[in-house]
Amino acid sequence: MSKLTHTAALSALAGVALFASAPAQAADQVKPDPKLVVVISIDQFSANLFEQWRGQWKGGLGKLGREGVTYPNGYQSHGMTETCPGHSSLLTGAYPNRTGIVGNNWYDATTGKKSYCLLDETVTLAAPSEQDPVSPRNLMVPTYGEWLKAVSPKSRVYGVSGKDRGAITMAGHDPDGAFWYQAGFGFTTYVKPGEDAATKLKPVAALNARLAAEQKKKPFVWTYENKACAALEKTWTTGERTWDAKLPRPLPTNAAETLRDLSASPYTDAVTLEAAAALRDEFGLGDGPQVDVLTVSLSATDFIGHRYGTRGPEMCDHLSRLDARLDTFLSRIGKAKGEVLVVLSADHGGSDFPERLHDEGYDVSRIATSAWLKGLNQQLRTDLSLDYDPLVAPGGIDTLVIVGADKKTPPAVERARIASAALALVRSRGEVAEAYEINDLLTTPPVAKGTSPDTISVKERLRRSAYPGRSGDILVAFKSNLVPATASTTYVATHGTPWDYDRRVPILFWWKNAQPRERILPIETVDIAPTIAAVTGVPIPKAIDGRCRPLGAGHDC
Repeated sequence: MSKLTHTAALSALAGVALFASAPAQAADQVKPDPKLVVVISIDQFSANLFEQWRGQWKGGLGKLGREGVTYPNGYQSHGMTETCPGHSSLLTGAYPNRTGIVGNNWYDATTGKKSYCLLDETVTLAAPSEQDPVSPRNLMVPTYGEWLKAVSPKSRVYGVSGKDRGAITMAGHDPDGAFWYQAGFGFTTYVKPGEDAATKLKPVAALNARLAAEQKKKPFVWTYENKACAALEKTWTTGERTWDAKLPRPLPTNAAETLRDLSASPYTDAVTLEAAAALRDEFGLGDGPQVDVLTVSLSATDFIGHRYGTRGPEMCDHLSRLDARLDTFLSRIGKAKGEVLVVLSADHGGSDFPERLHDEGYDVSRIATSAWLKGLNQQLRTDLSLDYDPLVAPGGIDTLVIVGADKKTPPAVERARIASAALALVRSRGEVAEAYEINDLLTTPPVAKGTSPDTISVKERLRRSAYPGRSGDILVAFKSNLVPATASTTYVATHGTPWDYDRRVPILFWWKNAQPRERILPIETVDIAPTIAAVTGVPIPKAIDGRCRPLGAGHDC
């Protein structure tokens, strides 16, 4: 899959010629002076996906990619490229080893329980749900919105997403509102002790009522909006399942499937953008003298990518729809009285499912996750004379936690014995590129700040995903083109590796009348927050990993 980036690079160079024909503007372009900063994350929006389709977009995605400052080679610089850590980097200027959000899940070996990245049992959820209660409590650093409020208390910060981890990690601690979509209910949020759920939901109550009425009257059915995408239809076998990549999808057979199908469709992004625009209108974001912030995390690309892959008719139609919906969204937020700065990036990249990539000529295959972990444990049982499995994997087999018979942290001497044997065993496996014990990563000096993200070692990438008490005991990087995911009926493709197809994402800055600029050298997602801070006059904290990037000519930030 790493070969795919060569095609993307050629497409990026072709884009330079595209901008060369744009009307000439002043070389010393004035930087934006926004009163509304809108930061959009498209979940699982890889640089490869951006380059594959950008020439066909005529709407909002096309506008952002043609008319602003375009970095086609942005990087998530950590190793565990998942949704929660990726979002935590976007507006903090910090890698996950500072944000504390190292994965979607981790294992608390003191209690012997798996923990969700945003778990907070001191709060409740505003809507009835089987999900764990969540809040920003586990985020260990402030976001740009918090930097802004420290110097401009009247500024408003709102976040909206199709996932809780997309809304909360970007909006930060104590925003004016953080809302995410819950299929079957509408937009929900978290409620702290002493707060009232109805009051917290008031900003989205009217929208929730309208969405429920519309779904009852005419439920969303995903058919082709872009009929050209039908040319990508094909029958595939992934794992033990044979299925047709085509629209419309087979009708759901129960209520649970109905809600799942609704989430894994363009509907999720459509209502998320509607919620974001409604918040802008309701609170007049960008209309006052202060700077306001609106964060928007669009989750459908990730849901669709996992379920159907990234190179089929489903993703083709979804991105075509998203291009059109973003065009409408940009028009609506453009009604703000002040200037609007739009930033677009992603929490991580991703790749297509191995079977389709193999069919296209790439040497790609899967690793059967359960069997792989079971094999390790069986070997360690034999080698160390154990009567229990000493390794658990809380989120994926790239993060291994050492446990005792009680599933908690074993005594130090026993842990060291298991760690030494387990690390040697993992490193001996032919499918593993590199693996490290957590203390090795925690004590490894960081590379110099500003080192290009495309040159840092795999060990440095994993170091940036290492946080005491939350990361596993052994972090594993499987070889490129080996996908550590078993196919199921609703899951065919994934991400999470330290390789470029999962790390590379576009980073776009756009404002009205900006001079188009294509900048192909790599930058990092942690550069987004300090860049926004510089153009809005907000002091940039010293203890961050990112650095400001000039939006005009030269080096002036």
